[in-house]
Amino acid sequence: MERTPDGPGRVVLNGTTLTVGELIALADGAAVPAVAPEARDRALRSWRAAERLAATGSLYGRGTGVGAQRSVPVDPHDERAHGLRLLRSHAGGAGALLPARQVRAMLAVRANQLLAGGSGIQPAFIDALTEALRLGVHPEVHEYGAVGTGDLTALAQTGLTLIGERPWMKGELPSAVQPAVLQGGPAPEDAPPVVPAGPAALPAPVTLRPGDALALLSSNALALGQAALAQSGLDTLLRATHVVAALSLAAVSGSAEAYAAPVHALRPYPGAARAAAEVRRHLGLDERASGPPGRRIQDPFGFRAFPQAHGCALDAADRLRETVEVEVNCPSENPVITLDGTAAYHHGGFFAAPLGLALDAANLALLQTAQLSAARLTALGDPGLTGLSAFLAVGPASSSGTMILEYTANSALAELRSCAAPASVGHAVLSRGLEEAASFAGQAARQTLRATDAYATVLACELVSAVRALRLLPAPPPVAAFAVASAALPLGTDDRPLTGDVTAATELLPVLAAL
Repeated sequence: MERTPDGPGRVVLNGTTLTVGELIALADGAAVPAVAPEARDRALRSWRAAERLAATGSLYGRGTGVGAQRSVPVDPHDERAHGLRLLRSHAGGAGALLPARQVRAMLAVRANQLLAGGSGIQPAFIDALTEALRLGVHPEVHEYGAVGTGDLTALAQTGLTLIGERPWMKGELPSAVQPAVLQGGPAPEDAPPVVPAGPAALPAPVTLRPGDALALLSSNALALGQAALAQSGLDTLLRATHVVAALSLAAVSGSAEAYAAPVHALRPYPGAARAAAEVRRHLGLDERASGPPGRRIQDPFGFRAFPQAHGCALDAADRLRETVEVEVNCPSENPVITLDGTAAYHHGGFFAAPLGLALDAANLALLQTAQLSAARLTALGDPGLTGLSAFLAVGPASSSGTMILEYTANSALAELRSCAAPASVGHAVLSRGLEEAASFAGQAARQTLRATDAYATVLACELVSAVRALRLLPAPPPVAAFAVASAALPLGTDDRPLTGDVTAATELLPVLAAL
């Protein structure tokens, strides 16, 4: 992303190098898009090639119907009207309207994919997509309508907006009204409502031409945008977890042996080695984890098995990012036009199994590390592990202290656990049996967004308890992260509502992730 002295950054879309970080900046309005001239020329050549190829033989969706209607020919004089009917008939989404941030992510993905040069769409659609991002407007898109074989309803609704049949919407972006702890969730209650955009600054309507409709629809751009938002939020939380786990280990005077580099050199999993190294770094330990011995010869799994469980989440998040970045930088359209413009191939590149499986793996791995966070929270309330009062309570012996945080964390953990049920085990037979499988990548992306929301609560509960435990120690360890966290969280150990503490801890997680 190109930085500017003042105002938003600039992301150059070229169809080949868009990163998750750049995509997030576009979704948040922290950057505006620019189209690389060579990429637009590539898209223009693809459009002209598609017109030539269509003139010499049938192309699916241009000279034919779609789905089970694939063998029904379209009269050459009816191709434009056929495309319009295709958009109208497929704009049947239902459920809640999606947040502006998710829709903007979809627009950015689709613009970049079209610049890869395989769709055969007229470049005016690319211009309109990027103009919408620059102007801060977006189409109304409903939650339900895809099964991981193309986000048909979302992109049909987008297509009708691009040609002027549906209104553009304008609303405050989440980055302007709340800390970006989690990615893609609903706007807070005090956010300005999303309303129809005024006529002053809107993308000019695009004139639909033959072949444009299916070329626009043939993509999983919404699922990819949601997956990118989820991956970014997940990455932030996983980095914050290193800090929180280190604070908890210090609070129970745990053994650092489980984090020693020689241990992880014997089993060279990248994520586990990274998790151990980060905890050592935050505690100021060397590679051999030299330091005062812990209270116990070995600790409960929440501490001792942290590198192994959390390392899987780190590896899964990296794999998810890699998958998203492959998908947003290549053509998925069916049929796809070769870059030399000599042929069109009918294929199944729109079947989003790689994305769905990467999301499912991330959700399952996140559940593993979340369960250990909840276990550490329980440990922090155990006098046998901390040497402090039960539930870190201060005052009368019957005080409850942080007891309720275990309930709050496990409530959120239950939500996360339901999100970890793999979406890819789903099955569907559609369009008169022609499409007899589905990846359900969109469902997996929504589950990952919800899972990261839930995990933030689990981790925040652990953070509140870890900071309280360290404050109660006669001589807290000189850990920089403790100073940062202690300064940000409310003081006081009397029995009182802890909602504000958890909220403050949640907002602190991105700060800790950057340490």
